[in-house]
Amino acid sequence: MDFASLVAQLNAGTILPEGIVITTLLLVLIADLIAGRSSARWTPYGAIAGLFAAMIALYYQWDTSNPIAFLGEFNGDPLSVVFRGIIALSSAVTILMSIRYVEQTGTSLGEFITILLTATVGGMFLCGADELVTIFVSLETLSISSYLLTGYMKRDPRSNEAALKYLLIGASSSAIFLYGISLLYGLSGGETRLSAIGTNLATLGTGESLGLVIALVFVIAGIAFKISAVPFHQWTPDVYEGSPTPIVAFLSVGSKAAGFALAIRLLAAAFPSMEAQWHYVFTALAVLSMILGNVVALTQTSMKRLLAYSSIGQAGFVMIGLITGTTEGYASMVFYLLVYLFMNLGGFICVILFSLRTGTDQISEYAGLYQKDPLLTLGLSICLLSLGGIPPFAGFFGKLYLFWAGWRAGAYGLVLLGLITSVVSIYYYIRVIKMMVVKEPQEMSEVVKNYPEIRWNLPGMRPLQIGLISTVVATSIAGILSNPLFTLANDAIVNSSVLQAEITRTAVPSVATTKLPPNLLPGEGGQVL
Repeated sequence: MDFASLVAQLNAGTILPEGIVITTLLLVLIADLIAGRSSARWTPYGAIAGLFAAMIALYYQWDTSNPIAFLGEFNGDPLSVVFRGIIALSSAVTILMSIRYVEQTGTSLGEFITILLTATVGGMFLCGADELVTIFVSLETLSISSYLLTGYMKRDPRSNEAALKYLLIGASSSAIFLYGISLLYGLSGGETRLSAIGTNLATLGTGESLGLVIALVFVIAGIAFKISAVPFHQWTPDVYEGSPTPIVAFLSVGSKAAGFALAIRLLAAAFPSMEAQWHYVFTALAVLSMILGNVVALTQTSMKRLLAYSSIGQAGFVMIGLITGTTEGYASMVFYLLVYLFMNLGGFICVILFSLRTGTDQISEYAGLYQKDPLLTLGLSICLLSLGGIPPFAGFFGKLYLFWAGWRAGAYGLVLLGLITSVVSIYYYIRVIKMMVVKEPQEMSEVVKNYPEIRWNLPGMRPLQIGLISTVVATSIAGILSNPLFTLANDAIVNSSVLQAEITRTAVPSVATTKLPPNLLPGEGGQVL
């Protein structure tokens, strides 16, 4: 093979966005080594600029004619483009909310951003990985960076405890996942590419062998850990409570999006003959996640733990789209993750602002906040209402599409359970909002009574203000723009080769060719007609 042919087969331009993020990472690292702490004045903004440059590169890769790179190890199809964009954007918002938080703790901001960008690269590669070795290396890059970030506040015992728990449970889940894909490698006759594994399993007649069932269970266990699905959620509340809050925000969006991208690509391509089995397993995970996540959240007294159990419940809702196995279901899943990015990160920005000004994240201490900080109260209220699925915010349309896709696919029990648990979630979100808007002075918490003067001109506070306003505005207008966003998600599914075989097997037509009932289509201004 001559050099020109090798270059053509490598198709390295497909990973240009990841290359931009890696270059940005190296520049931040070098600047921190040379200039020290003084580089913190500009390195965060350079990192954000690099992430936005990567997103621009992703935009131009949407309609690429040859998405396969590195001899089949990486697939830059529209599905991976959307998920990589979600991870890059969540990383950019995380950096915005980290500047003041990290500097106030006295730790190095440059090292923090370097590790965060490393996790971002791992997540982006995981979204497009189409081969077992690439999947595992990408997964471990994301995981190890997450462990480091969780324990980044070395002087905080809670951060150290969270990192240790996350490391031990994460290492166990990685070992289980690795054993599952090694079984998959052996049963397929030594293939590592996902498409070749699916073909060989069908050809060799090992479609429902005991070894393949074990491989499927172990693979799902590894994925369920990443998306915080019950009963693989044990790490989530403790890690969320003890970790630096910006890292919790990134894990709740970026890491979860990477996990769902892995689930779609790996299960659809490598286990086509066991579609019914993995749908059954994910149905059980979705039921448990929706019930436990939303019910246990009712008893929480810490905002970070409440959002931890909320994220477990949200994972259960997203799994409804995965279980349907239809174009609509996958598109609804992608759409919900898009809007979840804004409403969840917006909520965490509000938690960071409150903790920076008061030093606590206890829900009871939010009492009367409206009288001292109306902007923070409004922002947190909008994000919580959207997470609860209240119209006209983005979360309502996200759940509407998910439940409609599940209903059309015949998952009536899951949809009804989703509706019931959504009502439960609204209760604990409204409880926080009600506490913030109490009007009687005697009901105000001591922390709020001594609330410091709001000063946005302090170092690192302006990025937090920009992040808060941006996420709240996006959460508000995403409902109005739900049709274009859903079309984007639907196109990502329809134009991705990894799902073509499964889409062909499904009898339910695509949203692109099927009209929803008029009363379920969002009209002008995000209203339901």
